[in-house]
Amino acid sequence: MKSFVIVGLGRFGTQAAKRLCQQNCEVLAMDTNADLVQQLADSVTQAVVADARDKEVLRALGVKDFDCALVAIGDSLADSVLATINLKELGVPYVICKAHDETHRQVLQKLGADRVVIPEQEQADRIVKSLSSLKVQDYIELSEDYGIVEMPVPDAWQNKSLLDLNIRAKLGINILAVKRDGAITVSPAAGFCFAQGDVMLVLGDTNALNAVQKL
Repeated sequence: MKSFVIVGLGRFGTQAAKRLCQQNCEVLAMDTNADLVQQLADSVTQAVVADARDKEVLRALGVKDFDCALVAIGDSLADSVLATINLKELGVPYVICKAHDETHRQVLQKLGADRVVIPEQEQADRIVKSLSSLKVQDYIELSEDYGIVEMPVPDAWQNKSLLDLNIRAKLGINILAVKRDGAITVSPAAGFCFAQGDVMLVLGDTNALNAVQKL
């Protein structure tokens, strides 16, 4: 199970927290506004009134033990900067920040944010779907039911061909391309054999994509 800290419970942070919990992730949500925390309390693993600008508060909450933090304080550059610095200094492995414009994005990137998003440019659902999987590197939503996932080839598939695995019939997915050592094979033939380190682009419905991510 992946674990997340959500800092800031505005519309974006609240939606992300709820969707991550729906994806069976552990979520610690925090905000300085007690009303926002209370409204979300029943929808996440833990919701607390806390100020992410205070490093000692974050330390006491054990944020360093979480896999990822999402700083959703997009309206205040100063607040998001302090929260980002604190989370990075405390050792959170991956910190994602919400920004409200390109200048904000550049500042957060220079401070070491691993990823900076501008929600108006990126759909929150796409971000959450990519975060909530341990394997997915990118996710493109084609519709409510279908998408394309970029992910490493499962260990069990290595040294086996598409014909041997019978992937389309068994899983209902299509392998659009495979990337190996910088080279890309588009629409690999039935005799194509997977190797260690391969990354594949997979098309399928939501259930099928969820199934292949668990292999």
